[in-house]
Amino acid sequence: MVKIGVIGCGYWGPNLIRNLALNEKTSIHTLCDTSQEKLNGISKIFPEAYATRNAEDVFKDKEIDAVVIATPAKSHYAFARKALLCGKHCLVEKPLTLNYREACLLTALAQKQEKVLMVSHTFLYNAAVRKLRQYIEKGELGKVLYLYSSRLNLGVIRRDVNALWNFGPHDISIICYLLNDTPVSLSAKGLKCIHKDLEDVVFLNLDFHKGISAHIHLSWIDPKKVRETVVVGEKKMVIYDDTSPDAKLRIFEKGFHKIKGHNTVRGCIDYGEFQLQLRDGDCLTPKIDFKEPLKEECDHFLGCIIKGKQPFTGGENGKLVVRILELAQQSLDNNSKLVKFKF
Repeated sequence: MVKIGVIGCGYWGPNLIRNLALNEKTSIHTLCDTSQEKLNGISKIFPEAYATRNAEDVFKDKEIDAVVIATPAKSHYAFARKALLCGKHCLVEKPLTLNYREACLLTALAQKQEKVLMVSHTFLYNAAVRKLRQYIEKGELGKVLYLYSSRLNLGVIRRDVNALWNFGPHDISIICYLLNDTPVSLSAKGLKCIHKDLEDVVFLNLDFHKGISAHIHLSWIDPKKVRETVVVGEKKMVIYDDTSPDAKLRIFEKGFHKIKGHNTVRGCIDYGEFQLQLRDGDCLTPKIDFKEPLKEECDHFLGCIIKGKQPFTGGENGKLVVRILELAQQSLDNNSKLVKFKF
Protein backbone atom coordinates (compact mmCIF):
# COMPACT_ATOMS: atom_id res chain seq x y z
CA MET A 1 0.00 0.00 0.00
CA VAL A 2 1.49 3.33 -1.13
CA LYS A 3 0.71 6.08 1.37
CA ILE A 4 0.26 9.48 -0.26
CA GLY A 5 0.61 13.00 1.07
CA VAL A 6 -1.01 15.71 -1.07
CA ILE A 7 0.14 19.33 -0.86
CA GLY A 8 -2.41 21.65 -2.46
CA CYS A 9 -6.13 20.92 -2.18
CA GLY A 10 -7.44 23.82 -4.22
CA TYR A 11 -8.37 23.96 -7.91
CA TRP A 12 -6.69 20.80 -9.25
CA GLY A 13 -5.70 18.99 -6.06
CA PRO A 14 -9.14 17.38 -5.46
CA ASN A 15 -9.06 15.83 -8.94
CA LEU A 16 -5.70 14.22 -8.22
CA ILE A 17 -6.86 13.06 -4.77
CA ARG A 18 -10.03 11.52 -6.22
CA ASN A 19 -8.15 9.53 -8.86
CA LEU A 20 -5.40 8.42 -6.50
CA ALA A 21 -7.98 7.19 -4.01
CA LEU A 22 -9.61 5.01 -6.69
CA ASN A 23 -6.48 2.86 -6.87
CA GLU A 24 -6.71 -0.04 -4.43
CA LYS A 25 -2.94 -0.03 -3.95
CA THR A 26 -2.85 3.42 -2.36
CA SER A 27 -4.24 5.34 0.58
CA ILE A 28 -4.52 9.10 1.08
CA HIS A 29 -2.51 9.55 4.27
CA THR A 30 -2.23 13.35 4.61
CA LEU A 31 -3.90 16.38 3.04
CA CYS A 32 -2.18 19.75 3.21
CA ASP A 33 -3.27 23.24 2.21
CA THR A 34 -2.69 26.73 3.60
CA SER A 35 -6.45 27.37 3.43
CA GLN A 36 -8.41 25.92 6.32
CA GLU A 37 -11.59 26.30 4.28
CA LYS A 38 -10.24 24.08 1.50
CA LEU A 39 -8.99 21.56 4.03
CA ASN A 40 -12.39 21.40 5.68
CA GLY A 41 -14.05 20.78 2.32
CA ILE A 42 -11.77 17.96 1.19
CA SER A 43 -11.69 16.39 4.66
CA LYS A 44 -15.44 15.83 4.47
CA ILE A 45 -14.80 13.53 1.51
CA PHE A 46 -11.68 11.88 2.99
CA PRO A 47 -12.20 12.03 6.75
CA GLU A 48 -9.68 9.24 7.37
CA ALA A 49 -6.78 11.42 6.09
CA TYR A 50 -4.81 13.64 8.44
CA ALA A 51 -5.30 17.33 7.60
CA THR A 52 -2.64 19.98 8.10
CA ARG A 53 -1.75 23.49 6.96
CA ASN A 54 1.98 22.85 7.38
CA ALA A 55 3.83 21.16 4.51
CA GLU A 56 6.62 20.14 6.88
CA ASP A 57 4.21 17.65 8.43
CA VAL A 58 4.12 15.85 5.08
CA PHE A 59 7.88 15.83 4.57
CA LYS A 60 8.73 14.68 8.11
CA ASP A 61 6.17 11.88 8.30
CA LYS A 62 8.10 8.65 7.71
CA GLU A 63 4.92 6.72 6.92
CA ILE A 64 4.32 8.75 3.75
CA ASP A 65 5.84 7.10 0.67
CA ALA A 66 5.03 9.69 -1.99
CA VAL A 67 4.12 13.36 -2.20
CA VAL A 68 1.78 14.89 -4.78
CA ILE A 69 2.34 18.62 -5.34
CA ALA A 70 -0.60 20.63 -6.70
CA THR A 71 0.45 24.10 -5.61
CA PRO A 72 1.23 27.31 -7.58
CA ALA A 73 4.12 26.81 -10.00
CA LYS A 74 6.54 29.05 -8.10
CA SER A 75 6.59 26.55 -5.21
CA HIS A 76 7.09 23.39 -7.27
CA TYR A 77 10.87 23.30 -7.09
CA ALA A 78 11.17 23.88 -3.35
CA PHE A 79 8.46 21.38 -2.44
CA ALA A 80 9.66 18.69 -4.86
CA ARG A 81 13.25 19.11 -3.73
CA LYS A 82 12.29 18.75 -0.07
CA ALA A 83 10.16 15.68 -0.81
CA LEU A 84 13.01 13.96 -2.67
CA LEU A 85 15.54 14.85 0.03
CA CYS A 86 13.20 13.27 2.58
CA GLY A 87 13.23 10.06 0.55
CA LYS A 88 9.77 10.33 -0.98
CA HIS A 89 8.56 9.79 -4.53
CA CYS A 90 7.09 12.87 -6.14
CA LEU A 91 4.34 13.76 -8.63
CA VAL A 92 4.39 17.46 -9.57
CA GLU A 93 1.70 19.46 -11.34
CA LYS A 94 2.78 21.14 -14.59
CA PRO A 95 5.10 22.88 -15.19
CA LEU A 96 7.76 20.92 -13.32
CA THR A 97 9.59 24.16 -12.43
CA LEU A 98 9.77 27.76 -13.67
CA ASN A 99 13.27 27.43 -15.14
CA TYR A 100 15.39 24.80 -16.82
CA ARG A 101 18.19 24.82 -14.25
CA GLU A 102 15.84 23.82 -11.44
CA ALA A 103 14.25 21.12 -13.61
CA CYS A 104 17.72 19.65 -14.19
CA LEU A 105 18.53 19.78 -10.47
CA LEU A 106 15.32 17.96 -9.56
CA THR A 107 15.89 15.27 -12.19
CA ALA A 108 19.44 14.66 -10.98
CA LEU A 109 18.30 14.57 -7.35
CA ALA A 110 15.60 12.00 -8.10
CA GLN A 111 18.19 9.79 -9.79
CA LYS A 112 20.56 10.15 -6.84
CA GLN A 113 17.82 9.36 -4.33
CA GLU A 114 16.51 6.53 -6.54
CA LYS A 115 13.00 7.95 -6.31
CA VAL A 116 10.27 8.45 -8.91
CA LEU A 117 9.93 12.04 -10.13
CA MET A 118 6.99 12.53 -12.44
CA VAL A 119 5.38 15.61 -13.96
CA SER A 120 1.65 15.82 -14.61
CA HIS A 121 1.53 16.14 -18.41
CA THR A 122 -1.94 14.63 -18.32
CA PHE A 123 -2.72 14.79 -22.04
CA LEU A 124 0.04 12.30 -22.81
CA TYR A 125 -2.12 9.74 -21.00
CA ASN A 126 -5.08 10.55 -23.24
CA ALA A 127 -6.09 7.62 -25.46
CA ALA A 128 -7.03 9.95 -28.34
CA VAL A 129 -3.62 11.64 -28.32
CA ARG A 130 -1.87 8.29 -28.28
CA LYS A 131 -4.06 7.04 -31.13
CA LEU A 132 -3.17 10.11 -33.17
CA ARG A 133 0.53 9.46 -32.68
CA GLN A 134 0.01 5.90 -33.95
CA TYR A 135 -1.58 7.26 -37.14
CA ILE A 136 1.42 9.56 -37.66
CA GLU A 137 4.00 6.84 -36.95
CA LYS A 138 2.33 4.38 -39.32
CA GLY A 139 2.34 6.97 -42.09
CA GLU A 140 -1.44 6.98 -42.47
CA LEU A 141 -1.50 10.75 -42.76
CA GLY A 142 1.36 10.81 -45.23
CA LYS A 143 4.06 13.40 -44.71
CA VAL A 144 3.08 15.74 -41.87
CA LEU A 145 3.11 19.29 -43.21
CA TYR A 146 2.17 21.34 -40.16
CA LEU A 147 0.20 21.35 -36.91
CA TYR A 148 -1.69 23.95 -34.96
CA SER A 149 -3.42 23.92 -31.61
CA SER A 150 -5.72 26.21 -29.66
CA ARG A 151 -6.28 26.28 -25.92
CA LEU A 152 -8.73 29.07 -25.25
CA ASN A 153 -11.17 29.95 -22.49
CA LEU A 154 -12.72 32.87 -20.63
CA GLY A 155 -11.00 32.54 -17.24
CA VAL A 156 -9.53 31.38 -14.90
CA ILE A 157 -7.31 34.48 -15.09
CA ARG A 158 -4.08 33.81 -13.21
CA ARG A 159 -1.87 36.22 -11.31
CA ASP A 160 1.10 33.91 -10.63
CA VAL A 161 2.01 32.91 -14.20
CA ASN A 162 1.08 34.08 -17.70
CA ALA A 163 -0.94 32.16 -20.30
CA LEU A 164 2.23 30.62 -21.73
CA TRP A 165 3.29 28.94 -18.49
CA ASN A 166 -0.29 28.09 -17.49
CA PHE A 167 -1.63 26.58 -20.74
CA GLY A 168 1.56 26.04 -22.75
CA PRO A 169 2.80 22.84 -21.04
CA HIS A 170 -0.24 20.97 -22.36
CA ASP A 171 0.14 21.80 -26.05
CA ILE A 172 3.95 21.76 -26.06
CA SER A 173 3.99 18.28 -24.53
CA ILE A 174 1.30 17.06 -26.96
CA ILE A 175 3.03 18.36 -30.10
CA CYS A 176 6.51 17.11 -29.13
CA TYR A 177 4.95 13.72 -28.35
CA LEU A 178 3.02 13.52 -31.62
CA LEU A 179 6.11 14.34 -33.68
CA ASN A 180 8.50 12.44 -31.39
CA ASP A 181 10.85 15.37 -31.86
CA THR A 182 12.22 18.52 -30.27
CA PRO A 183 12.08 21.96 -31.91
CA VAL A 184 14.89 23.49 -33.92
CA SER A 185 13.81 27.07 -33.21
CA LEU A 186 10.86 28.99 -31.83
CA SER A 187 9.35 32.42 -31.40
CA ALA A 188 6.46 33.83 -29.38
CA LYS A 189 4.29 36.92 -29.37
CA GLY A 190 2.16 37.92 -26.39
CA LEU A 191 -0.51 40.45 -25.50
CA LYS A 192 -0.93 41.97 -22.03
CA CYS A 193 -4.61 42.85 -22.21
CA ILE A 194 -5.56 42.69 -18.53
CA HIS A 195 -2.37 42.69 -16.50
CA LYS A 196 0.55 44.97 -17.29
CA ASP A 197 3.08 42.33 -16.29
CA LEU A 198 1.51 39.10 -17.58
CA GLU A 199 0.62 37.93 -21.09
CA ASP A 200 -3.05 36.93 -21.30
CA VAL A 201 -2.74 35.86 -24.94
CA VAL A 202 0.25 34.07 -26.50
CA PHE A 203 1.00 32.93 -30.05
CA LEU A 204 3.86 30.40 -30.07
CA ASN A 205 5.56 29.12 -33.22
CA LEU A 206 7.74 26.01 -33.15
CA ASP A 207 9.92 24.85 -36.04
CA PHE A 208 10.85 21.17 -36.09
CA HIS A 209 13.13 18.99 -38.18
CA LYS A 210 12.07 18.02 -41.73
CA GLY A 211 10.48 21.44 -42.19
CA ILE A 212 7.48 20.78 -39.93
CA SER A 213 6.04 23.83 -38.17
CA ALA A 214 3.57 24.06 -35.29
CA HIS A 215 1.53 27.04 -34.14
CA ILE A 216 -0.01 27.31 -30.66
CA HIS A 217 -2.67 29.86 -29.65
CA LEU A 218 -3.17 30.31 -25.91
CA SER A 219 -5.65 32.64 -24.22
CA TRP A 220 -7.76 32.94 -21.10
CA ILE A 221 -9.81 35.85 -22.47
CA ASP A 222 -11.51 34.15 -25.41
CA PRO A 223 -15.31 33.96 -25.89
CA LYS A 224 -15.40 30.16 -26.21
CA LYS A 225 -13.69 27.14 -24.73
CA VAL A 226 -11.42 25.40 -27.23
CA ARG A 227 -8.99 22.53 -26.71
CA GLU A 228 -8.08 21.42 -30.19
CA THR A 229 -5.09 20.19 -32.17
CA VAL A 230 -5.08 19.87 -35.95
CA VAL A 231 -2.54 17.78 -37.86
CA VAL A 232 -2.32 18.35 -41.61
CA GLY A 233 -0.73 15.63 -43.70
CA GLU A 234 -0.39 15.07 -47.44
CA LYS A 235 -2.76 12.09 -47.38
CA LYS A 236 -5.10 12.80 -44.47
CA MET A 237 -5.87 15.46 -41.90
CA VAL A 238 -6.93 14.94 -38.29
CA ILE A 239 -8.66 17.08 -35.68
CA TYR A 240 -8.23 16.16 -32.02
CA ASP A 241 -10.97 17.89 -30.04
CA ASP A 242 -10.67 17.33 -26.32
CA THR A 243 -14.00 19.03 -25.60
CA SER A 244 -15.97 16.59 -27.76
CA PRO A 245 -17.75 13.92 -25.69
CA ASP A 246 -17.90 11.30 -28.45
CA ALA A 247 -15.65 12.42 -31.31
CA LYS A 248 -12.23 13.10 -29.84
CA LEU A 249 -10.63 12.33 -33.21
CA ARG A 250 -11.98 13.12 -36.66
CA ILE A 251 -10.00 11.89 -39.65
CA PHE A 252 -10.56 13.69 -42.93
CA GLU A 253 -9.79 11.78 -46.12
CA LYS A 254 -8.52 14.99 -47.62
CA GLY A 255 -5.21 15.82 -49.21
CA PHE A 256 -3.43 16.47 -52.44
CA HIS A 257 -0.75 15.23 -54.75
CA LYS A 258 1.17 16.89 -57.53
CA ILE A 259 0.44 16.02 -61.15
CA LYS A 260 3.59 15.43 -63.12
CA GLY A 261 3.97 17.57 -66.18
CA HIS A 262 5.37 16.46 -69.51
CA ASN A 263 7.42 18.07 -72.24
CA THR A 264 5.74 19.52 -75.30
CA VAL A 265 7.03 19.00 -78.80
CA ARG A 266 9.06 22.19 -78.43
CA GLY A 267 10.76 20.88 -75.29
CA CYS A 268 8.85 23.20 -72.94
CA ILE A 269 7.37 21.99 -69.67
CA ASP A 270 3.62 21.63 -69.78
CA TYR A 271 1.53 23.66 -67.32
CA GLY A 272 0.28 20.39 -65.84
CA GLU A 273 3.49 20.12 -63.81
CA PHE A 274 2.24 22.96 -61.65
CA GLN A 275 -1.23 21.51 -61.06
CA LEU A 276 -2.40 19.74 -57.92
CA GLN A 277 -5.01 17.05 -57.63
CA LEU A 278 -7.11 17.49 -54.52
CA ARG A 279 -8.89 14.70 -52.66
CA ASP A 280 -12.04 15.35 -50.67
CA GLY A 281 -13.25 12.11 -49.12
CA ASP A 282 -15.09 10.93 -46.05
CA CYS A 283 -14.76 12.07 -42.46
CA LEU A 284 -14.17 9.15 -40.08
CA THR A 285 -14.57 9.06 -36.33
CA PRO A 286 -12.58 6.12 -34.97
CA LYS A 287 -13.75 4.27 -31.89
CA ILE A 288 -11.45 4.92 -28.95
CA ASP A 289 -11.38 3.00 -25.70
CA PHE A 290 -11.34 6.22 -23.72
CA LYS A 291 -10.46 6.27 -20.03
CA GLU A 292 -10.01 9.30 -17.84
CA PRO A 293 -6.44 10.48 -18.59
CA LEU A 294 -5.86 11.69 -15.03
CA LYS A 295 -6.78 8.25 -13.70
CA GLU A 296 -4.35 6.66 -16.17
CA GLU A 297 -1.67 9.14 -15.05
CA CYS A 298 -2.20 8.45 -11.35
CA ASP A 299 -2.20 4.68 -11.89
CA HIS A 300 1.03 5.00 -13.87
CA PHE A 301 2.67 6.97 -11.07
CA LEU A 302 1.73 4.37 -8.48
CA GLY A 303 2.79 1.54 -10.79
CA CYS A 304 6.22 3.09 -11.27
CA ILE A 305 6.66 3.32 -7.49
CA ILE A 306 5.62 -0.29 -6.91
CA LYS A 307 7.59 -1.75 -9.82
CA GLY A 308 10.62 0.54 -9.53
CA LYS A 309 10.27 1.86 -13.08
CA GLN A 310 10.89 5.27 -14.63
CA PRO A 311 7.70 7.18 -15.52
CA PHE A 312 6.66 8.04 -19.05
CA THR A 313 6.51 11.73 -18.12
CA GLY A 314 9.51 11.76 -15.82
CA GLY A 315 12.12 14.40 -15.19
CA GLU A 316 13.50 14.34 -18.73
CA ASN A 317 10.08 15.03 -20.20
CA GLY A 318 9.55 17.77 -17.66
CA LYS A 319 12.92 19.32 -18.50
CA LEU A 320 12.11 19.42 -22.21
CA VAL A 321 8.82 21.26 -21.72
CA VAL A 322 10.32 23.71 -19.23
CA ARG A 323 13.20 24.47 -21.59
CA ILE A 324 10.80 25.25 -24.44
CA LEU A 325 8.73 27.46 -22.13
CA GLU A 326 11.84 29.23 -20.91
CA LEU A 327 13.05 30.00 -24.45
CA ALA A 328 9.56 31.05 -25.50
CA GLN A 329 9.52 33.51 -22.59
CA GLN A 330 12.86 34.86 -23.80
CA SER A 331 11.28 35.46 -27.21
CA LEU A 332 8.28 37.17 -25.57
CA ASP A 333 10.60 39.44 -23.65
CA ASN A 334 12.61 40.34 -26.78
CA ASN A 335 9.95 41.44 -29.28
CA SER A 336 9.24 37.95 -30.62
CA LYS A 337 12.87 37.30 -31.51
CA LEU A 338 13.53 33.90 -33.10
CA VAL A 339 15.35 31.69 -30.60
CA LYS A 340 17.38 28.60 -31.46
CA PHE A 341 16.42 25.61 -29.32
CA LYS A 342 19.15 24.01 -27.26
CA PHE A 343 19.44 22.25 -23.92
